[in-house]
Amino acid sequence: MSRTPTPVVAGLFAGDGDDFTLLGTRCRACASVFFPREEFRCRNPGCQGGDLEEVPLSRRGRIWSYTDSRYRPPSPYVTNPELPWEPCALIAVELEAERMVVLGQAVPGVTVADLAVGMEAEVVPGVLHEDAETIWTTWKWRPTGVTV
Repeated sequence: MSRTPTPVVAGLFAGDGDDFTLLGTRCRACASVFFPREEFRCRNPGCQGGDLEEVPLSRRGRIWSYTDSRYRPPSPYVTNPELPWEPCALIAVELEAERMVVLGQAVPGVTVADLAVGMEAEVVPGVLHEDAETIWTTWKWRPTGVTV
């Protein structure tokens, strides 16, 4: 039986491999860009615009901050309670063009010992959780120049 890859949250990313990208929205009136996506109105308090377009976000950026997660996160985060929690690195990356910071897990094998503020990182497809029917997909950050 094959399992179905399913985004954890629909509409936040698209593609896979080299064409994988996060998806944001841009206000046509003020050019503000948002992630996660905005569906109804511009979030810029100085803009009354509501005409939003989907835009792919930069695939690369610089590490702005990082930490490690040593505890099992609460619901709605999905983990297998029968398995021990595996700590993971969390990375906040400032996207190149948009100059906004997006948080995500590091790819498996990357620890905080591998990271430094200012390092380049790229967004890649990742797996958040797997069960008998579904592979729950998300994005992860892969620092460039780090071998895992």
